Amino acid sequence: MAKAPERIVIAIDGPAASGKSSTAQWVAKRLGFNHVDSGALYRAITAAAVRRSADADRWDDAFVLAGGKSIGLEPDGHSFAPTIDSKRVDEQIRGPEVTKHVSRVARMKPVREWVNQQVRAAAASFDIVVDGRDMGTAVFPDAQLKIFLVADPWERARRRLLQQLGRSPTDDEIAEETQRLVHRDAGDATQTVQAPDAVLIDTTYLTQEEQVERIVALARAVDHRDEF
Repeated sequence: MAKAPERIVIAIDGPAASGKSSTAQWVAKRLGFNHVDSGALYRAITAAAVRRSADADRWDDAFVLAGGKSIGLEPDGHSFAPTIDSKRVDEQIRGPEVTKHVSRVARMKPVREWVNQQVRAAAASFDIVVDGRDMGTAVFPDAQLKIFLVADPWERARRRLLQQLGRSPTDDEIAEETQRLVHRDAGDATQTVQAPDAVLIDTTYLTQEEQVERIVALARAVDHRDEF
């Protein structure tokens, strides 16, 4: 019996708003891989908790984790979209209530383990580009390629606001968002660790196209399969 081809995993880590998800999507499309956004799973399980109780003081590990039973991943081109009760929740998981609580939820160890299981299950059947936290350390320590994206907090804040507002943000808006990101970085520090063998890419002065080209070139250098 012919041996199944080895699946390729490209793990992209980095702090909040470093461009992980959008860059990973582009890289997956360029390579013909599937993109798995672990952050979307954290947001989906947070959204499920919000649905069950808006009182976040009630949320312990077991309460939040119970919401995972209603969550699935639906194939969407070269990506996967999270669902709750088999329905797409793209807008809901990006809403303010989810954004307010997702960082706290992501620090719950049982929830992290649940998300990691979902990501590993996807990698068993597809070549994937996965982004999030712990990807190159705890989740895929043997990934063929690990990337760690960083950028200046001011630039990360500017990019996030540009995406959210659809216009150029003011300096005051950027300063306020920068404070939020720095505060979140401090809370997420234990989950945002660069793997020793990860390639560090500072995107502060790079366009997204340049980021994608650099990662695609690195991926092609580590994938020696004839069909790639």
